[in-house]
Amino acid sequence: MTRSPRSGGTGLHADDPVHGSDGFAGRDTTVRFAEFPDATHEQWQHLVEGVLRKSGKDIEGAQAEQALSTALEDGLRTRPLYTAHDTAPPPGFPGFAPFVRGGRAAGNTAGGWDVRQRHTAADGDAVLADLENGVTSLWLVLGEAGLPVSSLGRVLDGVFLDLAPVVLDAGAEVEPAARELLRLYAERGVTKEAARGNLGADPLGHEARTGQTYDFAPVAGLARLCAEEYPGLRALTVDALPYHEAGGSAAQELGASLATGVAYLRELTGAGLSVEQACGQLEFRYAATADQFLTIAKLRAARRLWARVAEVCGVPAAGAQTQHAVTSPVMMTRRDPWVNMLRATIATLATGAGGADSVTVLPFDHALGLPDAFARRIARNTSTILIEESHLARVIDPAGGSWYVERLTDELAHAGWEFFQETERRGGQSAALRSGRLAHVLADTWEARTGRLAKRREPVTGISEFPNLAEKPVVRPPAPDPLSGGLPRVSRDEAYEVLRARSDAHLAATGSRPRVYLAALGPAAAHTARLTFASNLFQAGGIEPVTEGTFEESGATEACLCSSDALYEEQAAEVTASLKSAGAAHVFLAGRPGQYPGVDAYVFAGCDAVAVLSATLDRMGVS
Repeated sequence: MTRSPRSGGTGLHADDPVHGSDGFAGRDTTVRFAEFPDATHEQWQHLVEGVLRKSGKDIEGAQAEQALSTALEDGLRTRPLYTAHDTAPPPGFPGFAPFVRGGRAAGNTAGGWDVRQRHTAADGDAVLADLENGVTSLWLVLGEAGLPVSSLGRVLDGVFLDLAPVVLDAGAEVEPAARELLRLYAERGVTKEAARGNLGADPLGHEARTGQTYDFAPVAGLARLCAEEYPGLRALTVDALPYHEAGGSAAQELGASLATGVAYLRELTGAGLSVEQACGQLEFRYAATADQFLTIAKLRAARRLWARVAEVCGVPAAGAQTQHAVTSPVMMTRRDPWVNMLRATIATLATGAGGADSVTVLPFDHALGLPDAFARRIARNTSTILIEESHLARVIDPAGGSWYVERLTDELAHAGWEFFQETERRGGQSAALRSGRLAHVLADTWEARTGRLAKRREPVTGISEFPNLAEKPVVRPPAPDPLSGGLPRVSRDEAYEVLRARSDAHLAATGSRPRVYLAALGPAAAHTARLTFASNLFQAGGIEPVTEGTFEESGATEACLCSSDALYEEQAAEVTASLKSAGAAHVFLAGRPGQYPGVDAYVFAGCDAVAVLSATLDRMGVS
């Protein structure tokens, strides 16, 4: 990533001296940057051409640079180099429209972001343990998918409600849940001015989750009550997670959240609230993924887009979007869940750099059921370490000024705005949900991404890359069933999880996993790379690779040749014939497809691993 002066760097100007420390007194080791000529973009492109030429690609100029770019969803591409020529609209200043750099002038420098822990089936002890160890607000899931509304008082027993904001997520039971929380405030002597949090009403989000609707009139009443009597309490959440969890892209998540927010503004102003009051009742919830720069850009773009909505509504000063970021459930894996800690750490860093007001780090065992105390501790400490030890919150908009981030923010904002406008032209968010159009669009996006996952173009560590068949499973008590009936919930590991489950069932029934014999030809230098590749690929489907002994001793029914192209030319046909005479029903070759007699199939980087593995298990009789 290229830096501008605003994004940090050495802190030195071109003519500042850097003094070396070689241990020789009196030696002048001063280096002056001004003595080095500036490199041009064309010179850099020429170097790129040379690198590509060595890999067999004879392309020049802009095409050489384009060859190193990365395709993202929504038609976006990230380039290998960004310079001052990559312009973007001025992001403004923190705390001022268009709020790209943050909704507050001080950002998160006053103690860091709000650390918000999510609970679906907690007792009071777990809640208190979180609050005593770094959590600063609570996100409580109530109703059908979580805690009974009647248990709210018990769960919050011992909690200082004037210090710890409470965010509710009660689905269709939003009104009784909100009334119960307000009753607790009154019962425990919490003044209306001290009450903080969100009542969590989200009719369109509930419809996206369940396909069912509930009346907006009580929501409008709660919003009016909060606006008039509870200045620190919001009534509505614009939750973009249903669209992210259904496989949506970053721009689709942004566009859907804008359409939802605008729908709520119409309802609230129609119920008598001013536009300023209506804006003040909304909090936006977004997913944070391990693609750190895309997450940073998404949060910055979301603020810019909502500021534009407020500007069009005639209240630009009310356009500071309040953001709650949640580490992505889609990226969480069930196998090797420890890697989820790393994914969550990167995502949390991105939320801090992106300027989210509140952050929820889902426990690493989220996909397995109810988190244990250790998982909750790691989740809350992820934010604590970034705030207290990495000092991430000491800098306002740390990514600001980066040509890459500013350009990506701008491009993503345009893509999100286009999706929002298309939704509005077709009748708004409610119409998009009820017509099935939104579900279809999200499904298309996920289908394309599924193809990349299947081909391991988007690797998943511990799942499609470096799986461990000997891993001891992590078991957790089941969590309450999430709301369902509307948009689906997807996960990056789902196709490989199906394959691994088939292997597990075979192991339980027979005492061994399905096996494949890897025939290494020639010296280690010739076969190690492809042997490692094939071993990883087959283990991703729960197929145990055997590399020792002979094929007859392996217990396998299929084999895979692993070596260099040169040795394949010399030995592939003979070894294949030998394997088949020994009983191999199917022989793979690790490498690009060629004309090798007897070889049945090829495995290589970019092949459809899921299709290959599924067909292999079918042939092996693994149901």
